[in-house]
Amino acid sequence: MPFIQVTMLSGRTVEQKHDLMRRLTDVTADVLGGDPARIRVALYEVSPDDWAVGGEPISKVRPAG
Repeated sequence: MPFIQVTMLSGRTVEQKHDLMRRLTDVTADVLGGDPARIRVALYEVSPDDWAVGGEPISKVRPAG
């Protein structure tokens, strides 16, 4: 049973997150030939202050706006 974990910045709508989970499930089932009911997807959201690129928090690299 595949288990897919996605870590992403917060800020997406519930609809976007649900669509992502559905599409990841569909593609995984197509590629691996498995039963979609056995595929698990977990989304983890982090704030821009909790994610850094090159040592700089995303909140400083990409200010909200």
